[in-house]
Amino acid sequence: MRARSVEEPGQRTPILIRYGHRSWLVPLAVLGLVVGVDAATPMTFASVSWLVMVPVVAAGLCGPAATVLFSLLAIAAYPALDSIWGKSQGTEDFLLVIAGAALSVPISIFRVRAAGYVRHLQGAAETTRQVVLRPVPPGWGGVDSAARYLAADVEARVGGDFYDVLATPFGARVILGDVQGKGLPAVSAAAALVGCFREAAFHEGDLATVAGWLEERLHRQNLLAERLGEGEERFATAVVVGFPADAPGEVEVVNFGHDSPHVLGSEGVRQLPPGGGAPIGLAQLAGGLPPVRRLRLGPGETVLIVSDGVTEARDRTGAFFSLRAQLDRLADGPGTVDPGRLVDEVAAAVLRHTEGRLTDDTALLAVRTPPVEQVEPVR
Repeated sequence: MRARSVEEPGQRTPILIRYGHRSWLVPLAVLGLVVGVDAATPMTFASVSWLVMVPVVAAGLCGPAATVLFSLLAIAAYPALDSIWGKSQGTEDFLLVIAGAALSVPISIFRVRAAGYVRHLQGAAETTRQVVLRPVPPGWGGVDSAARYLAADVEARVGGDFYDVLATPFGARVILGDVQGKGLPAVSAAAALVGCFREAAFHEGDLATVAGWLEERLHRQNLLAERLGEGEERFATAVVVGFPADAPGEVEVVNFGHDSPHVLGSEGVRQLPPGGGAPIGLAQLAGGLPPVRRLRLGPGETVLIVSDGVTEARDRTGAFFSLRAQLDRLADGPGTVDPGRLVDEVAAAVLRHTEGRLTDDTALLAVRTPPVEQVEPVR
């Protein structure tokens, strides 16, 4: 299984990160431009005071050492240009260049420190993401699976969406869900649910019992959050799918108020029946847990589960992304759709539709029905 968050068209790496090692070329070009303009213009047009832009630009793009260098160049260039071209300017303009140079150095220092802090946060967020959304070996549990996670918060790169694939004695079991809300409380709830799923789904043969454990775990998480003063109670929509080792060609599905999974195969695209269950954390209000449904799957069919970051993605005009239309186009191609290609194509289509402006975290999980001879339960 591949759990990736890589650069796609529409979700590009910032230019200062891609070309940071050559950023000194920009203030150098500004310096050359000021010199050229001052040389090419008549005596009545004195532009040497524009040298103040050189250290300012350097402060925004370069490190402190380069900023100091360009500040000194700007200060030294002012009297040199003033004497060469004979465009005498007042002392006030020279003092403006000196003041700009003096301010640029601390600005550059503060910017570099801020960038280092952001990188530290990104590293912490990446570690958190690896805990909640851990990578899974290819063929884990006897199924072919692939996942993608696209964060709306580019800096943090982690949110309330979660997924996992388990190899259990009862066959492979997968989950994808979305915790209500944002920020650290949503991440904590997602981590609690994933941890609970990893233990309960491995030890409990009945998915209804697993569903009960998930409900109980989020209830206890909400009690803890209330004691800590972290605000409102959380709930989560989710889909749990099991591939029973004793019934190849069938799946067990528990739907906690989530969008129903799509199935792609040789006969096209279909959507599994809606679960009608309440989200995790709201079972008491809804009168109980959602039922476990056993459904048939054809050979080679792929199950795709997505979060609402896909179905609610909008373009500049406010039009929603059409997941079904995208899946129909993929299913029209020759052969079956590989899970890796499926999540890559859908994720890329979402980014193209939104032009990279994601307003919500987006998670996709595709699992292909394994052939009978490849199913190897974990003991």
